[in-house]
Amino acid sequence: MSEQTASVPDEAPAYEQARDELIEVVRRLETGGITLEESLALWERGEQLAVVCEQWLDGARARLDAAVRAERAGAGSDESDEDD
Repeated sequence: MSEQTASVPDEAPAYEQARDELIEVVRRLETGGITLEESLALWERGEQLAVVCEQWLDGARARLDAAVRAERAGAGSDESDEDD
């Protein structure tokens, strides 16, 4: 996945905020007692929040993968230096 796809828009909420709001949306949908129109609005908001959370997680995964690759590359060069 490209870095562009994994990036989170500047106006997006923080991961924890989006996750907490998503939990609340799901709770309200499961509880019921709301109109169809309210349910649809909540569903759409939940979809938006799920995308934000996924983007945050994808970005974090990409950063961790890059850090691991850099660490491995650094460890590989250190080993070859020791052989000289």
